[in-house]
Amino acid sequence: MTLDPNYIANYASKFITVLVDYSPKLISAFVILFVGLYAIRIINRIIRKIMVKRELDPTLTKFLADILLWVLRVLLFVTFISNLGIETSSFVAILGAMGLAVGLSLQGSLSNFAGGMLIILFKPFKVGDTIEAQGVLATVKEIQIFVTKLITANNQTIFVPNGALSNGTIINYSMQGFRRADLTIAISYDTDIKKAKDIITAVLKNNPKVLLTPVAEVSVKNLTDNSIQLAVRPWANNEDFGAVYSDTLENCKLAFDAAGITFQPFVTEVSKNNQ
Repeated sequence: MTLDPNYIANYASKFITVLVDYSPKLISAFVILFVGLYAIRIINRIIRKIMVKRELDPTLTKFLADILLWVLRVLLFVTFISNLGIETSSFVAILGAMGLAVGLSLQGSLSNFAGGMLIILFKPFKVGDTIEAQGVLATVKEIQIFVTKLITANNQTIFVPNGALSNGTIINYSMQGFRRADLTIAISYDTDIKKAKDIITAVLKNNPKVLLTPVAEVSVKNLTDNSIQLAVRPWANNEDFGAVYSDTLENCKLAFDAAGITFQPFVTEVSKNNQ
């Protein structure tokens, strides 16, 4: 097969003409691309600094900065191909259809995402708080975009979807900084109630981890068929709660033994605040 030199020359001439005519668009498009990437990097850095100065939650700061970064990149890419002379209307339509399809297929994930945003924005709890939600009593280890990571008292790791978490009831035991232990001690009808209350009050006063304010309460809770139930309600800081709970039971038993008072076979926990 023999190539016609005139055909090759004609083709080369047309190619050079098209390249010369198209080169301004090509150059301008790549200039916009490189300048845009640099500008996006600067804008993202500035936005991050502003959010840090406003003391926004670190998880929210990172997430918003990443969302802004990708939105600006998509806009820059559309601008880039538009400057190349490529029709963008069909491209935008395809992106919209893809977004709708992804949204429909990820409804559960989007619900968890929205729940994560609500938790981060309104802060019903923070990392380190002890909460009870979705049938779980545990300490918050990490708040992620889609799930919240919890650690139980026996060191089990639980991941709770943020959608269910944000739409359910949340009991935050750490928000106020201190908590009350609700104990019930049963004594026999032969026991002097005032003496028993004085002994328990002395036990609470001798425990430095029991808060003086609010004042601990010792009162008659109930009169059953075979016992007098005393409500013992000491207050403690969150970090001392477990120690106060167990020390109160142990020291009351020792003090009662020393005073010759016998526990009835009934000591129970009233609330779930024993985390």
